[in-house]
Amino acid sequence: MPGGGFSRLPSGSVVVALSLPSPLGDGRPARFLVHAANRARALTRLRNLGLRAVYLRGNAEPPTPDEITAVLHHPDGLVWRTQPETGAGLWRPFRALLRERTGLSDPAVRG
Repeated sequence: MPGGGFSRLPSGSVVVALSLPSPLGDGRPARFLVHAANRARALTRLRNLGLRAVYLRGNAEPPTPDEITAVLHHPDGLVWRTQPETGAGLWRPFRALLRERTGLSDPAVRG
């Protein structure tokens, strides 16, 4: 079962963090962060982008302050990274994941 959690911000919006199997198929877990008006909208954003079986049960792994800062500073409010064994990986926009999965090379599609 995927781990995850959420944090409510002073503005009333939430940041949802989910740990899921990597969509790249490399066997490592990935951490997805979504900024939205509420938890339901955050999960709907992920489902609409292809992560169909995404549910948040409980608040076992809420986002850290660094994760909240990362997602708030991204214009799309949706970032992810694979969880490396050592150190911290770079946060990437979800659009980059879509390009990696589909192999798109059209510059007009790049975000």
